[in-house]
Amino acid sequence: MSLNRRHFILAAAAGATLPLAAPSIARAQAKDFRLGIITPPGHPWNEAAIAMGETLKKETNGRLSVTVFPSGQLGNEGAMLQQMQTGALDMGFIMTAELGSRLPAIAAINAPWIVDSTPKVAKLVKTPVAMSLFDLLPRETGTVGLAWGITTMRVVFTAKPIEGIGDLKGMKLRINTTPAYRDFYQLLGAAPTPIPTPQVFDAMSNGQVDGLEADLDFSWNQRFDKVSKTMLRMNAIFMPCIALVSGRVWQSLAPDDKALITKATQAALDKQIAETVTNEPVLLEKFKGTGISIKEAKIGDAETKSIIAEYDKIWVPKAPILTELRKVGATL
Repeated sequence: MSLNRRHFILAAAAGATLPLAAPSIARAQAKDFRLGIITPPGHPWNEAAIAMGETLKKETNGRLSVTVFPSGQLGNEGAMLQQMQTGALDMGFIMTAELGSRLPAIAAINAPWIVDSTPKVAKLVKTPVAMSLFDLLPRETGTVGLAWGITTMRVVFTAKPIEGIGDLKGMKLRINTTPAYRDFYQLLGAAPTPIPTPQVFDAMSNGQVDGLEADLDFSWNQRFDKVSKTMLRMNAIFMPCIALVSGRVWQSLAPDDKALITKATQAALDKQIAETVTNEPVLLEKFKGTGISIKEAKIGDAETKSIIAEYDKIWVPKAPILTELRKVGATL
């Protein structure tokens, strides 16, 4: 049995445990799914969501379709998760930062140096251990996970010139709010500073923070190079998302529609993953063209191992699966 088929069966079975006010009769019916996402139009995840909807519309002659609400139009990711739990929102592409704040096992995939390149990220999310994280979602979040989406490895932009990872010490650094990132940057000596995404550019412009970290696609979309002197390639962490369907909505769907939605979502995000790997060198060339200084993180093997050891002291007790993720990542 294929991994995707196995995952689909497990997710569907787990979804059956979700609490419902009353059972719904599964039947083929017309539906426009509302999909919430926090990233802005043009981001690869948004394009994948749109492509998934177009496939559904084509395959069902318009009976099924998707309307994508980008840029947090339906609220932040926590609010969208709550809406999916009640069935008020059909679908969402939700980052592991939000899911990991509820489920430490999900946060484990955000740990530093599980892999050290975007091509390895693409391989990691297809492994059985990464796919097994979906099994936790129905009972814990009221959602069903269908597929992973990825970003490039995250980079750090700084308002002043720096040479390497050691220069982050003492910096006030805007990070994603996930505890997984906070603990990492604190171990590097930085002062993690959570700032809402829409305010990040201005925060760098007015000196509210000394730097910020993000993936390359979002950074180019927001043109963080315009407020930065250096872009530091950390080669340490990444932020994937999971394509989710409300468990209540999932139970109301006919089996054939579940299979079609699963297939369309996985195909769209498989393409997104492949394109992210291919597009990373293109984005780096675009940034080089702006004149920003691009540096590689400078850190020795011994120091890396020391930071990983300190990090894992914090996270392995909360998320034992991190040990397995590291073992798999080392083989990629």
